Amino acid sequence: MDEITFAVLGTGGIGRRALEVSQHKDVLTPVAACDRHGTAIDFDGLDVDELLAATEENIDNEVATDGGAKTADGGVKQRGEDRGVVASEQARPSDDPIQDVIDRGDGIDAVLLALPNYEHDFIPRVADRFVEGDYAGVLIDVLKRSRVIDMLDERAGSFEKRRITFVCGAGATPGFLTGAAALAAQSFVEVEAVDIWWGVGLKSGYEDNRGTVREDIAHLPEYDIETARDLSDEEIEAIVDDHGGVIEFEDMEHADDVLLERAGICDAEDVTVGGILDVRNDEKPTTTTVSVTGMTFDGETATNTFRLGDETSMEANVNGPALGYLKAGVRRNRAGEYGVFGPTELMPGF
Repeated sequence: MDEITFAVLGTGGIGRRALEVSQHKDVLTPVAACDRHGTAIDFDGLDVDELLAATEENIDNEVATDGGAKTADGGVKQRGEDRGVVASEQARPSDDPIQDVIDRGDGIDAVLLALPNYEHDFIPRVADRFVEGDYAGVLIDVLKRSRVIDMLDERAGSFEKRRITFVCGAGATPGFLTGAAALAAQSFVEVEAVDIWWGVGLKSGYEDNRGTVREDIAHLPEYDIETARDLSDEEIEAIVDDHGGVIEFEDMEHADDVLLERAGICDAEDVTVGGILDVRNDEKPTTTTVSVTGMTFDGETATNTFRLGDETSMEANVNGPALGYLKAGVRRNRAGEYGVFGPTELMPGF
């Protein structure tokens, strides 16, 4: 496969780890990275080690409606003397970093949208900007919310016209585990139920995983994406404390259901997603599993179960698959296949 150049929008936990993991993936060359304050672009390839080292203590907190993380006094909480990417010698400040990437899109095969999704239409609106900017290539996200898939499908015609291949929900769940369910379903002629149960340990805590923790809290019964977005850091930390650092989720609105349905594997209502998040320990509080129950061609009911090794981190299970799906998206794009694709559609067909 020919060399693939890619950009990362957002340099929080997922974006940073994507850049790091890309160094272990064949043919991938990161050429651009940005956050809301700056952009680094080098078509000879970014110096990933320098970028990560420079921003290690300068991670910008990209949350809340105004793009900043609200503190108790209403200010924006930052770390380090510089803001995010601009701490790197490869970067420059920018009033519109996303536009910087769009303007240089001719040299970028794929763009990973590693941005916090605190408004349901945020990722679709970012996609609109690439369409309007005449970008042709691959867009890939790691979004979680089921309702966003329909918003992207509504744009399929625009993506096809602009020769954009959009791979949606391509992280761990949805993404890696959705793909595992699609593969496990091949044993059956009818799938009765899909149960996804995940465990994540985050020893580095809320401070270094703000976006992930906040998005997960939005799945608790007392909250939704809007109310979670408006919580202060102190309120988030209080919620974590109230749960003793370990939060359990049931019946989450995860796009696995819609993505499995659109692939013809089962009805969305037959998919359940839940899990346990431990914000204070690296060890997973529970083993991540995907269980697919169905009827075989000879009339037997059985359950296929896929288990992830407890040693694999959240970052490994999100970013490794995301970059793998990115490569698959580029193959589709170069073959002239445009529009919206879910991770299941890049697996064996049901």
